[in-house]
Amino acid sequence: MLLERTISQLDTGSIPPARAQALGQLGYMQWLGALQPMADYRAEAMRAYAAAQPFLRTSPAVAVFCDLLVASTRMPIEPMPLALPARHRRGGARARRAAI
Repeated sequence: MLLERTISQLDTGSIPPARAQALGQLGYMQWLGALQPMADYRAEAMRAYAAAQPFLRTSPAVAVFCDLLVASTRMPIEPMPLALPARHRRGGARARRAAI
């Protein structure tokens, strides 16, 4: 259930590469966090890849998600370059007051 939701959230169409990278990484972390503790990681990664494969060509964020799935199953194990998006201010109280 969460896998399908993650894929649908990532299937945003054409977006800039930096945004696709950030969304793909967030999608991977969301999927990873939802795995059951005793789940077979390789089998779950293959299932997620198979579910996301139809969207590879149309959504760059899904392609990043799939690349991370593939990279995570390679041996020998290596650290993956995952990062949360950079924080940015959106205007705060001044912007909320200006919207009224």
